[in-house]
Amino acid sequence: MTLPADSHVHSEWSWDAPLGDMAATCERAVRLGLPAIAFTEHLDHTVWQIALDGPYASDHLTATAGPDGVLTPPPFDAAGYLEAIERCRARFPGLRILSGVEIGEPHHHAAACARVLAAGRFERVLGSLHTLPDRGGYAEPWGIYPHRDPAEVMREYLAAVATMVATDAPFTVLAHIDYAVRSWPGRQGPAPFEPGAPGNTAGHFDPAEFEEEFRHALRATAESGRALEINTRIPLHDTILRWWREEGGDAVTFGSDAHLPELVGHGFADAARMAEAHGFRPGRNPYDLWGRGPR
Repeated sequence: MTLPADSHVHSEWSWDAPLGDMAATCERAVRLGLPAIAFTEHLDHTVWQIALDGPYASDHLTATAGPDGVLTPPPFDAAGYLEAIERCRARFPGLRILSGVEIGEPHHHAAACARVLAAGRFERVLGSLHTLPDRGGYAEPWGIYPHRDPAEVMREYLAAVATMVATDAPFTVLAHIDYAVRSWPGRQGPAPFEPGAPGNTAGHFDPAEFEEEFRHALRATAESGRALEINTRIPLHDTILRWWREEGGDAVTFGSDAHLPELVGHGFADAARMAEAHGFRPGRNPYDLWGRGPR
């Protein structure tokens, strides 16, 4: 089968992808036969707390944080990134290469995001919720689960997603609605971003236990006119995609969330088959969103 475009990829221009390589990622995409790829580099402004002695202690985030565990994302070099995109377009003319960003908590940082987006053309803009309020600051779900009820955290996360998509923040695709599932306590998760780093320590997660909250977030996303990303870092649960269609969702994209060249397009064949089973079909162009069709 023809694989869909990978619309969520990171390179060395993302502050959390020290081993990323834009050119090598393009080479990998060509070998896989991907029709298009979008480099959606991280654009983050939220300052958050990480656990320096937790399961992610050897992760690249630890090296970025200060001695107190406070992580302040560095600024994004939009000009340098856009120049690199043009170099890769010249080098790989047979691969459609889209520019883009993944904005963390875009509704909290409107002015800062607007300044970056004004620097050039960004063709694929993702909106992500990575952090939640925690103990007077912010933290990612994996840093909150150890001291709060996980079900409570999950419900808060999905409510925050609904709040984010209900704003006019400048993004067209909701990335990884299941982000908080990645570190669900007891689950054995996917390979981490860096070779040799510890994998996600997370167990069984049943979305049915949070059906009302998922449906609310999905319905709000559909009503906003945005697309839902099928993120393959961990397989999106089939039930969530079914709810997306039932709640009025019109379109999906596919994203590996790769921070290493070898992870681009990971799991795409299975993800495409799942999307087709729920009535989503490729667009006219290979880089288009997959739209809602007859089942």
